[in-house]
Amino acid sequence: MVELFYFFIETSLLYANYLWHIISNPLASENYFYLLILLSVIVWILEIFFPWRQNQSIIRRGFWMDFSFMFFNFFIFNLIFFVAFSEISELFFHKALDYFHIPENDVISLSIFSVGIQIIIYFLLSDFIQWIIHRLLHVVPLFWRFHKVHHSVLEMGFAAHFRFHFFEHFVYKGGLYIFLCWLINFELKYVFYIHSINILIGHLNHSNIHLNYGVLKYVFNNPKLHIWHHSKSFPTKHLKGANFGISLSIWDYLFKTVYMPFDGKNISLGFDKIEKYPQSFIKLLIEPFRAEKET
Repeated sequence: MVELFYFFIETSLLYANYLWHIISNPLASENYFYLLILLSVIVWILEIFFPWRQNQSIIRRGFWMDFSFMFFNFFIFNLIFFVAFSEISELFFHKALDYFHIPENDVISLSIFSVGIQIIIYFLLSDFIQWIIHRLLHVVPLFWRFHKVHHSVLEMGFAAHFRFHFFEHFVYKGGLYIFLCWLINFELKYVFYIHSINILIGHLNHSNIHLNYGVLKYVFNNPKLHIWHHSKSFPTKHLKGANFGISLSIWDYLFKTVYMPFDGKNISLGFDKIEKYPQSFIKLLIEPFRAEKET
């Protein structure tokens, strides 16, 4: 137990050093910190000059709340807990594989393919796995209690992409690790480029931009489709939600979970009784733990 504690501290310190390195070296390769800032600024500028809802303020309701979640989820939570927890979990995962004589990182290997093919396969598979997980976040009552934090957004803007409960780190990252890092054995050095694409598409999906992809809407998620995912009400057929795509919309079209009855520009967002749901940062973090049933 003491050994695990020291491992936890050592890993957290390593991440702290990495975080300081990328913050103090803007030109460092694969710099997640400034990538996040750059993409956020670009999409925010697009929101300002090409707004979909022109009466919506540039600093919309919940704007600074969403940035609080960004700072907490991407930096504080990672620094204090999640990175170290992930390293310990990976350690136990490999010990379990060894105990049951299950091969490590050799089940399916993408290394035989060129870099471009590897990235495309990983992008498709990771998006599909996240689509499945996203559906589970809506269908499984326990998961929905945490996912409601993301759906507490009342006005849509790019920064709404940041608002999610830290519990979702465990669900998404756990699923992606098991299926892609172990089962598929993808070379992690390419993840940065896919992560960049996902951040950009995620920002655009949540943005207040008058954006229409034309025929490509059947492939890529977009703000006019995703706003319906945040709709306050659905018909019985889509009672547990719709439009679960993360970066791609193809899974929703394939599995018939698309719902876009008309232009959703001014629809009400949230969920039933959202007016009683907390709208402060700390309370949003606590609410899923204290709620014994759906509010």
